Amino acid sequence: MTEIVLVAAVAENGVIGRDNKLPWRIKSDLQYFKSLTVGRPVVMGRKTYESIGKPLPDRTNIVVTRDKTFSAPGTVTASDVEGALKLAREDAERRSADSIAVIGGTEIFRQTMPMADRLALTVVHGTPEGDVFFPPIDPAQWKEIERRPQSRGPQDDCDFTFVTYVRRR
Repeated sequence: MTEIVLVAAVAENGVIGRDNKLPWRIKSDLQYFKSLTVGRPVVMGRKTYESIGKPLPDRTNIVVTRDKTFSAPGTVTASDVEGALKLAREDAERRSADSIAVIGGTEIFRQTMPMADRLALTVVHGTPEGDVFFPPIDPAQWKEIERRPQSRGPQDDCDFTFVTYVRRR
């Protein structure tokens, strides 16, 4: 069974983005993100793809969009989350990957959270202004199993904590 993992950096106030960008710069988190996603299919919305600006290397980039004219080299498109997850499962099986990484944005997270198995979050210690938010985490549905505080590195805007949740069964 291929695990569905939501991967996000989330500020203490739930913000995950502002003006189609990350409202912080945390290079250490980008390295963590890479370790969680390389070699796996990644599912994202069109705006998330556009904020990244290019396909992520060494991953199958699956973009969910209702825009039938959208195409970008190095990506596969799906018109809805169900279709994207079907493509991701097939890709994960071909790659022998143990998980699918869902990487945003808000609507994609909201739609996939009910079927997700794990949340791999970077909690950003701060409360930046933003216009994109991570869905609330229901403690009746999710159990925190790991918390690793990280001190701000030389290329990080602030301290942060890697937090992992698993679905309660």
